[in-house]
Amino acid sequence: MRISRTAAAAASLAALLTLSLTACGQEARGGSRYRPAGGKGGTIGLAMPTKASERWIADGENMAEQFREAGYDTDLQYGDDKVENQIAQIENMITKGRKLLVVAAIDGSALTEVLQRAEDAGIPVISYDRLIMGTEHVDYYASFDNERVGELQARYIVDALRLGPATAAGRPYNIELFAGSPDDNNTKYFWNGAMKVLRPYVASGRLVVRSKQTRMSQATTLRWDGGTAQKRMDDLISKNYGEERVDAVLSPYDGISIGVISALKSAGYGTTSRPLPVVTGQDAELASVKSIIRGEQTQTVFKDTRKLAAQAVAMGDAVLNGRKPQVNNTKDYHNGRKTVPSFLLDPVSIDKSNTGLLVDEGYFTAGQLK
Repeated sequence: MRISRTAAAAASLAALLTLSLTACGQEARGGSRYRPAGGKGGTIGLAMPTKASERWIADGENMAEQFREAGYDTDLQYGDDKVENQIAQIENMITKGRKLLVVAAIDGSALTEVLQRAEDAGIPVISYDRLIMGTEHVDYYASFDNERVGELQARYIVDALRLGPATAAGRPYNIELFAGSPDDNNTKYFWNGAMKVLRPYVASGRLVVRSKQTRMSQATTLRWDGGTAQKRMDDLISKNYGEERVDAVLSPYDGISIGVISALKSAGYGTTSRPLPVVTGQDAELASVKSIIRGEQTQTVFKDTRKLAAQAVAMGDAVLNGRKPQVNNTKDYHNGRKTVPSFLLDPVSIDKSNTGLLVDEGYFTAGQLK
């Protein structure tokens, strides 16, 4: 697990709370419909998707810690990747009169009815990292620039294979493509960002998808599950490769990357004569960062969830006190019913050359990376 970071969290939160006083964007929904806290106090409901990923554990703990630093109590719940669990947890939070809901949705399109109840109860909602779809009853969205995540992954592949311009001469390389969960709205942003970079190379023949599975619907991985990804990679290798080798795998998430690498090792990759391909990832999870240091996974995208938590806390504090939360995007995140005012943070590409950044930022200790 990551090191204690109360002081860093408090400093980040203090800066964001200051910014929220002068921020741009929509007016906070206050007045008679949403109950301003009238000062500190009250309990915030935090609905996270799962404890199966260290990333979501950290997100929940970071927010709970930072809301407490800001003077609130918290009700932190994990849905175990079961939609019905998360709906029941949110319903319970509404019944208990939580002042605010911060929701990282398991299925972004499954919360319409329960969020109508939140609206009826005058409880504001912040969509956390995954955009909640199909409802007007989401007030703000805090996430990373998700299309940029995909661009970083794809650009890393292009640079690692030294492809140069898409039209340049050179031998073709084989690549297979993985996407995230089909019920997570972020999946399309990761995919679109990556394919914006990779598609010209596929069109020119410099990158070859031997499986011919080039549509997002063919590449999705339900619940971002590493075991599902491992099985699919096993099938791709056995059905399409023979004497050919895989040169790169676009993986959108570290858990998927670990599954992909397990399949590759089972097929004989990871030796001097048959090295592992370039494998991307996301979230800088400890197991994957260690894998990068060992020379297995090649790259991941670092999204500092402490900063994302601080942004969500600042948004929530502003809404509950009748201020305008800070946003930096008011046009790109339409959930099918409304464009949700959003704050997007910048992701960072990590490979073996700069894993020390994670120590410098206090995300891991040097000892954890040994």
